[in-house]
Parts: sequence; structure tokens; C-alpha cells
Amino acid sequence: MTLVSIITPSFNQSSFLERTIRSVLEQDYRSIEYLVVDGASTDGSLDIIQKYAPRLAWWTSEKDNGQSEAINKGFAHTQGEIVAWLNSDDYYLPGTVSAAVDQFKRHPRAVLIYGNMLAVDENDRTINILKYHQLSLTDLLCFQIIGQPAVFMRRSALEKAGGLDVTLHCMLDHQLWIRIAEQGEIVHVNETWAAARYHAGAKNRAQPAEFGREAFRVLDWASKEPSLAPVLAHSRSRAHAGAQRVNARYLLDSGQPVPALKAWMRALIIHPPTALARLNLLGSSLLDVIGLGQLRKLFLQRRRERLNKAIVKES
Repeated sequence: MTLVSIITPSFNQSSFLERTIRSVLEQDYRSIEYLVVDGASTDGSLDIIQKYAPRLAWWTSEKDNGQSEAINKGFAHTQGEIVAWLNSDDYYLPGTVSAAVDQFKRHPRAVLIYGNMLAVDENDRTINILKYHQLSLTDLLCFQIIGQPAVFMRRSALEKAGGLDVTLHCMLDHQLWIRIAEQGEIVHVNETWAAARYHAGAKNRAQPAEFGREAFRVLDWASKEPSLAPVLAHSRSRAHAGAQRVNARYLLDSGQPVPALKAWMRALIIHPPTALARLNLLGSSLLDVIGLGQLRKLFLQRRRERLNKAIVKES
């Protein structure tokens, strides 16, 4: 039976950590090696980890230099043929690990497999359903994003890629996907596998502007990599527009609609199809600029209500 190694990096997320741990331990797939790497939390997380310690393959609680270092530390203690990490405020849906293992069996050449993802709030209420599509290395270089909690990797590909770049704190996962995608086939599965939590303490809310800055860092890095530069050269305009679009999205999330609008316009000038694919960023930025941002919030609230009604109905 294929061993699957899952790491949870954790730091002061006691409100959500138990939900995360249980979502792994309650999977129907039995051959799971689960590790928790805590960064010396002071909020009660350690009590939760110790509660489940007998069911963990390994855990630690000590200071580190951030998420990338914690995850790499966890990877160094794993043995599984398939590996993944699940942040301490996210969770797997039932049957996810079994489904991922099955897909690796169906796709023996795949180095990375990913599913769809829910976006949920602090109370597990669904905000959005994030449905992805089949991507290529070029798509990743052009900042087509994959939902990290729904990603599983072959250990051999991760080892060859060298783990996470510890200098990145927001685009760390995306850069790793690029390095893994260089090695072989990546496969999208049209199933919902995980939930990513959006809350005030999450990086996508607490440090949104940093995502854009790191997108440009990743672009600069790729342009200097001998194996990636030729691929990037064929889609340079699209890639630069993609980085601008990422910047626009997170500037908008950080309450900076004017810079967000400027970033979206730069994307439009550089590569119109990339900007127009996210026309909602233009509309949302304009609403905020003219003082009608409440309309956007009302739309999002109604979408959330419809999604949760549909989920309740299905269940």
C-alpha cells in the first residue's frame, strides 16, 4: 500500500488546528504518515498537538524562520512515496487521500496531481468553489494558480526540485509547482479535495500585497533559470501580464483599489487576454474607487448564501 506523507506547518492557529488534524487522521486511507511542525506557538496549539501525538509519525514545536522552513523540516522526516502539506487553518474533505492515490495509479508518469478546492470562512461556511483546469508548465509560468491544499506530489519529484525556497513566504508553493512541472506531467482532477480558509489571520488577508511582490520575484527567477528561460521567452508578455494580474488581485484584497486598477491596466496593455480573463478585478476596483464597494460586498454575500444553500441541499 502506497505510503502518503502529509505535513502540517503550524503557528498560533489553535482556533483551526484541531479541525485540520482531524481531517487528516479521519481519512479513509490507512497508510498515512502525518507530521506536525509547530513554530513554538503560544496560543494553546501545543495542547492540541499533544492530544493527537500518539497518532502522529513525528512532531516538533520550536522556533523557525517561517512556513517554508517548517515544511522543508517536515519533508526531511518523511518516507512516503506521495507527499503533501496541509496548512493549520485548512482541511481535507473526506476521501481526498484515497482519491489522490488512485489518480497517481492511473497516471504513473504524473509528478503532481491537484483537485479543486473550497474557500471557506472562519466558521467553515463556503465562500466560493474554486474549480481549476488542466495546466501546463507555460501556464504556471504565466501565473495560472493552483489551490495548494488540493495538491499532492511524488516524493522523487519533490526531492529533485529541492524543496521549498525559504526566501519566499507567499508564492512559495507556486514556485515549487513550476520546478516540479519541469520534470513531467501534472494532472488536474475535477473533484473537490480540500478547503482553504479565508480569515483575518491568513496570509492572503494579512499580507496580501506581498503576493504581488513575490510574483515578480518568481518571474525574475524563472527568467534566469537556464531550463525555464526558453519556455518563458515564448510567453513573456503573457507571463508579465499574469504577474500584474496577481498583483492587482492582492492589492484589491489589501484595500488599495487605485494601485489594483493600475496593475490591471498594465496587464491589459501587456497582454489583453490575460487581463480580460479577470474582468471582475476591473469592476471591483472601479466600484471601490467611486465609493460603491459595498455593492461588491453585497454581491459576494449573496453568492456565499447561494453556495451554502446548494451545499446543504446536496447533503
